[in-house]
Amino acid sequence: MPTATTTGDPRHTGSSAFDRYFKISERGSTIGREVRGGVVTFFTMAYIVVLNPLILGFAPDVNGDFLGGGPGDGSNLPAIAAGTALVAGLLTILMGVVANFPLALATGLGLNAFVAFAVASQMTWADAMGLVVLEGLIILVLVLTGFRQAVFHAVPRQLKVAISVGIGLFIALIGFVDAGFVRRTGTGPVPVQLGVDGFLGGWPTLVFVVGLITVIVLWVRKVRGAILIAIVAATVLAIIIEAIAKIGPMVAGDNVNPTGWGLIVPKLPEKIVDSPDLATVGQFSLLGSFQSVGVVAAALLIFTLMLADFFDTMGTMTAIGHEADLLDEDGLPPNTDRILAVDSIAAAAGGAAGVSSNTSYIESASGVGEGARTGLASVVTGLLFLASMVFAPLIEVVPSEAAVPALVLVGFLMMQQVKDIDWDDVEIAIPAFLTIVLMPFTYSITAGIGAGFVAYVLIKVVRGKVSAIHPLMWLVAGLFVFYFAIDPIQTALGV
Repeated sequence: MPTATTTGDPRHTGSSAFDRYFKISERGSTIGREVRGGVVTFFTMAYIVVLNPLILGFAPDVNGDFLGGGPGDGSNLPAIAAGTALVAGLLTILMGVVANFPLALATGLGLNAFVAFAVASQMTWADAMGLVVLEGLIILVLVLTGFRQAVFHAVPRQLKVAISVGIGLFIALIGFVDAGFVRRTGTGPVPVQLGVDGFLGGWPTLVFVVGLITVIVLWVRKVRGAILIAIVAATVLAIIIEAIAKIGPMVAGDNVNPTGWGLIVPKLPEKIVDSPDLATVGQFSLLGSFQSVGVVAAALLIFTLMLADFFDTMGTMTAIGHEADLLDEDGLPPNTDRILAVDSIAAAAGGAAGVSSNTSYIESASGVGEGARTGLASVVTGLLFLASMVFAPLIEVVPSEAAVPALVLVGFLMMQQVKDIDWDDVEIAIPAFLTIVLMPFTYSITAGIGAGFVAYVLIKVVRGKVSAIHPLMWLVAGLFVFYFAIDPIQTALGV
């Protein structure tokens, strides 16, 4: 193999040690391309450092406490941001060094919403993060034993697609609700409505609309870092509007201002750079969830986390490998086991750091499009995430109305997969439909997945195709039946 010292070929520039370790020349790349690809990937997905604190920082647990011991007023957002950047940086570097693949990791959208709205509402934050750690460790064991691939093949492909689509709709709904674009009515036959009393109103809603239009325009124009640019632009607009109009928060003590800012009142920060606050790191209880909700419920929650993490990563690494032309004859990227192992470690690391499960990001495709072909690009992305930790105070200036347009766009991207479902085949179409619609309608990812699995097994049985049901699908469907019936069962038994 040629080394980086070879002359006459522009691909063979840079350090020969880098070239040999990362196989830069072998994959037809250069150090310059890898660096550019890593930078582009960072700016494409850096929005998660802003968005994750807004999703996790205001969700109370079963006791009414907030992540990292925060009081729920936004003061703990810099700590969540720092923890988010820390884990993303370290694990993305690990992906580059160990798996030599241009794939970046960070807190998973959808997964963090599930933890915030479905898990923490049943237990303490420490217990919820303990579940995330357990999920990551279990997936790691499944990778090391080769069982992960077996489970991957047990769930019908189109049902996996439906899970991703349903999470996309759920994410989009969260974005619209957090922006005040869609609001709960609280009473009457209509559960939600457009804006206040059925009409859009207020400057914060305008900021959201402008942010959404901006991210859509930039995205369709294929501008690198479209999401981050839109968040920054909408935040600047919000700061200017608040400075002039003095709108204030939606809720301040006993005063309610329906057209106020939902979570954070935008203003210039007192400081831009600060020492990272790692208050969330280590805030987890490994087995506390089993005492909080019981063994069966905790096991089902772990399984739900596994599903969302499990199949998304398999699809992501295959898509990135295809984009980079790195797939083998079996359609797998190089070092598949290492990629999956690092991804599993990332899930556990996210829980241990108190910032929810970390997973592989499809946004890595932007870096591949810039020319990245090796793990060196991931190292560059990871280093940039670590550098972003000192800018955590900037998170306090970003209102949710400026950040959540990203959720709507990500929801759209996940929704695009719906075309891969055969809607003419009722055996898969009905389970897929239930999976997709029940996630946003019930505000529960677990309910959607459970309904889809149970419906799939039921329809197969009714149509006399029992032999087509994988044994693991029987097991999972049975657990979900018990999960849905656990409350009436406990009531009947007087438990």
